[in-house]
Amino acid sequence: MSTSNFNTYYENIDHCFWRDLCINFGVLRHYDKGDFFAEQGQVARYIGYIKSGTLKYVAYAADGSEKVVGLEFADEFVADFPFSLYGSKSRISIVAVSPCEIYCISAKEIGMRMKSDEQLYGIIAETNVALFDTTYNRYISLHTKSAQERY
Repeated sequence: MSTSNFNTYYENIDHCFWRDLCINFGVLRHYDKGDFFAEQGQVARYIGYIKSGTLKYVAYAADGSEKVVGLEFADEFVADFPFSLYGSKSRISIVAVSPCEIYCISAKEIGMRMKSDEQLYGIIAETNVALFDTTYNRYISLHTKSAQERY
């Protein structure tokens, strides 16, 4: 699968800013297959830049079955964004599909910093718009395209 077809938000964010922030100020953490990067019902602790590996975003149906609602790959970002910045509990889990190395930076610290850093606040706002655009396009595609056309 081409990540450019799936994570279209990436084309519309300042990915150099986020990558550099995570690599220069974050901590490289290892996640084994099945480890939680974020867990539903908890405030996600980190924003991360994936050095290697793949993660899935998982929502749970009423019967407890797992529904994959998103994927992130190496050289992309992983976060419960923007909710972790505001201390909101996650509505999804983010789980390592394979062993991963991720540069992690504290979401809480970024959330506090954005209150006094206009440049950071602007980048977060632009990232929110890009993520909303991707999510909205996926929603529309659910109703107008087959699964094969979407992916």
